[in-house]
Amino acid sequence: MTVEIHSVPGIPEIAKGDDLAAILADSLAAAGLDPRSGDVLVVTHKVVSKAEGAVREVGEDQEAGYRRVVEEEAAEILRRRGPLAITVTRHGFVCANAGVDRSNAAQGTVVLLPHDPDHSAHRIRIGIARATGVDIAVIITDTFGRSWRRGLSDVAIGISGLDPILDLRGTTDAQGRVLEVTETAVADEIAAAADLAMGKATQIPAALIRGLGLPMGDGRATDLVRRPDEDMFR
Repeated sequence: MTVEIHSVPGIPEIAKGDDLAAILADSLAAAGLDPRSGDVLVVTHKVVSKAEGAVREVGEDQEAGYRRVVEEEAAEILRRRGPLAITVTRHGFVCANAGVDRSNAAQGTVVLLPHDPDHSAHRIRIGIARATGVDIAVIITDTFGRSWRRGLSDVAIGISGLDPILDLRGTTDAQGRVLEVTETAVADEIAAAADLAMGKATQIPAALIRGLGLPMGDGRATDLVRRPDEDMFR
């Protein structure tokens, strides 16, 4: 199997009210990336949030304003260390500073997570289908830390048209052993792979992944969130 990851260049700076699906469809066409059945379009949440107006001014004291917005956006604060807060968002995601982001944001502003990333992904998917006649899956991503490993990795925070977890329980490995606990977070793997073709410095907020061979599904990104009673790190 060959998997292809294509950057989607030519996406302009996004502002509140922009038709992001139409812009993405136009950018795909300009890059010669006409969608095909089975493709997955991966979009960073930053452009989604900007199109939806999820941007907040922080005032003259930007550090204090940033901390204030984090407090407002957090549904729960689990840990603190200096300016860093590990929070639970209203979506149920456990992440740093409630996902409030200052990178690639206009001076004096911060970008919030979309209100409902799964719904945002579905809206983009429908818009792409109307513009191109092809129904493809859409994943919206953000960059999260991981409690047991150094470094950051992109993960899926919004999904439409795909099951986020590939459940291999009950199947057998190469030695014929029955797999009892293996569930692969394919949506997160796709998000991390797509980030290799995007990145914060390049200002390319979308990538098309082709060749995965995954069936369409109706899962949600919240399906990836481990229940508190299963979470050993809380």
